[in-house]
Amino acid sequence: MIPVCRLEDLPAGESVRVDTTPPIAVFNADGEIYAIDDTCSHQDASLSEGWLEGCLVECPLHAASFDLRTGRPTCLPARRAVRTHQVSVDDGTIHVHLVAEEGSAA
Repeated sequence: MIPVCRLEDLPAGESVRVDTTPPIAVFNADGEIYAIDDTCSHQDASLSEGWLEGCLVECPLHAASFDLRTGRPTCLPARRAVRTHQVSVDDGTIHVHLVAEEGSAA
């Protein structure tokens, strides 16, 4: 479990990058907190620098869009999903519970 920031420090419509390996992007989508791998599956671009609309984030490089709930791309050029991670808020602090990459131990 990785502490990210205070809930009040991540306003609705904003995101924060967590410098883990690989990096994680945490989003506040209208009061719901989501975490996904920060790197677009199409090309190396930071999704935390993308545009958030509802539960979708648009990659700033080639406009691929991902659903924060599932990690699945919603349009081309991305074809592969990004990993999603469980998020919890304990005593006002957002925590990310990392999901292991396929083929590796958590």
